[in-house]
Amino acid sequence: MRYAQEIADQIGRLSEHLALAPPREAAHILATVLDPDVGVLGRFTALMATGSQFAKHHSERGILPPEVWLAVGRAANELHSIGQDLDEHVEQLDALANPAAPPPLATPKPVASALVVRRRR
Repeated sequence: MRYAQEIADQIGRLSEHLALAPPREAAHILATVLDPDVGVLGRFTALMATGSQFAKHHSERGILPPEVWLAVGRAANELHSIGQDLDEHVEQLDALANPAAPPPLATPKPVASALVVRRRR
């Protein structure tokens, strides 16, 4: 579908722009993409949830194999989980993008790290 391809192309251009953007602009792009209400990730998650309903309906009618519905539903659930994991970091990206904004009260001064992170589930 042409509309979906245009959106994919725009996301590709945004990715290229992000790769070349200075830190504040890159942080602003990421914060916008990850915004849980109006960001790309949230809207894509909603699209996949809608796709899951489509696949469920057609699986129940025998048009699609049930595995399609399960896979699309699992993808929607994983995207939702990823979005929740990233929600807590949007504020930090916003702070980098808008240095004039006062930092949150409980946020310690940032320090360099070895980038070893454990995933929470």
